[in-house]
Amino acid sequence: MDSLRHSTAIIHPNAKLADDVQVGAYSIIGEHVEIGAGTTVGPHVVINGHTRIGNNNRIFQFSSLGEIPQDKKYKGEPTQLIIGDNNTIRESCTFNLGTVQDGGITSIGSDNWIMAYVHVAHDCHIGNHNVIANSVQFGGHVTVGERTLIGGMSGIHQFVRIGDFAMIGFQTRLSQDLPPFVTVVGNPAEAKGPHQEGPRRAGYSAQRLDMIKQMYRTLYRTGSSFDAAKKEIEGLRGQVPDADTDIDNMLTFLNHATRGIVR
Repeated sequence: MDSLRHSTAIIHPNAKLADDVQVGAYSIIGEHVEIGAGTTVGPHVVINGHTRIGNNNRIFQFSSLGEIPQDKKYKGEPTQLIIGDNNTIRESCTFNLGTVQDGGITSIGSDNWIMAYVHVAHDCHIGNHNVIANSVQFGGHVTVGERTLIGGMSGIHQFVRIGDFAMIGFQTRLSQDLPPFVTVVGNPAEAKGPHQEGPRRAGYSAQRLDMIKQMYRTLYRTGSSFDAAKKEIEGLRGQVPDADTDIDNMLTFLNHATRGIVR
């Protein structure tokens, strides 16, 4: 085990690390940290707080995980950071603990590719299979779905929700909810079209991709009101059986869009 953990690393005796976890030079692992099998922690990484990290993650140098929230209301409560499996977390990422004002948990799912300098603030929840480019900044309480693509240097406002397969262009400011399958770019964000490359790579049929286009046109191009567009999308059910899941996904998201959606 000593060969896997550099002699300069400081690991609290109460931390729970699987036997094969590698820890690089000058990294610090706190008392309440748990790290699963196959995970590698690079040099100069600090992992603190009640942080649980799953299996086979790669954490690169200078990242800070599980530090206290940047929230003046935080009073030292034992809130958590939970990270799943098979994530790549590149240089200088900062993921904060949750707060008791929300659910007390910040969570990162599995199979995410998170590039350098990404900040995930308190009480964010990021799903699985997302690609998050350099210097993306998530304000508190943000929710990200599955298989999104988020362009570099984008800023995501507090409490914003991002749907499955959404795509955010470079240097976008997102301050409203972004529905599934929609591509946005700009400051402020503007809808530019349906995102189909991600679904295509995930094996969507041509008919299912056409239904994504139809939902996008209904929501953004017909001139229908928000409520009317939802009813029209509801009426698309049954035409492409595989696409009913996508329709349900879209309608569930729209029905919970408390910040309004990018239009």
